[in-house]
Amino acid sequence: MKAKKVLLAGESWETFSTHLKGFDPFYTNSYEEAADWLIEALEAAGFTVDFLPNHKAGREFPQTIEEINEYSSVILSDIGANTLLLHPDTFENSQPTPNRLKLLKEYVAEGGSLLMIGGYLSFQGIDGKAQYKDTPVEEILPVSLMATDDRQEVPEGMNPKVISEHQVVAGLEQEWPMLLGYNKLQAKQEAEVLVVWENDPILVVGEYKQGRTAAFASDCAPHWGSNDFVEWDNYNKMWGQLVSWLSRI
Repeated sequence: MKAKKVLLAGESWETFSTHLKGFDPFYTNSYEEAADWLIEALEAAGFTVDFLPNHKAGREFPQTIEEINEYSSVILSDIGANTLLLHPDTFENSQPTPNRLKLLKEYVAEGGSLLMIGGYLSFQGIDGKAQYKDTPVEEILPVSLMATDDRQEVPEGMNPKVISEHQVVAGLEQEWPMLLGYNKLQAKQEAEVLVVWENDPILVVGEYKQGRTAAFASDCAPHWGSNDFVEWDNYNKMWGQLVSWLSRI
């Protein structure tokens, strides 16, 4: 059995702003992370979490099967395919480096597990810029992706519903707290849909060869993850049960 150790990549962003005050412009920038809620949930379930924010993931995400096999599960959340494909040594110096999307496929095939959490740079994302369509990651996920922008904004709020008795959702209420949007996905035939909103899957699990994968179509943090969702009494329990199932722990 692997150690209860998770690699979380993504969940950070930088903002560069232009301010115009009459004749004069000036500029500010900021850096933010939104991983705290998820990390706390996984730590409460007994997992150790290594967090790679987006600006570090390009260089520091594992490049070998030995490195990635240290983890019982890998979570990608709001991190586009290009960040994993284009190691700085390749993009800046034209040096060959491992294809880390293929590495994730190999890792899962050999018994690892992968969770993708939704957002503006997950699945296909805003303007299709996440670009996981037709990649090895889509091949192993339990869902098929749209070819274009897959965001479904629900500013009025939505309450997903559990439709399964799977152990991932055991003990959770049938109606979940409000979410404000999601990525539109299609469950693969062999996958199991656990949670839905209207006719769209929100939480789907499946297996690929010796490993397991899952797709959570909405966000683990704001903005799609509303305050009601991240403060939900069962927030920690849901993520803990999901990653425990993925990790076979």
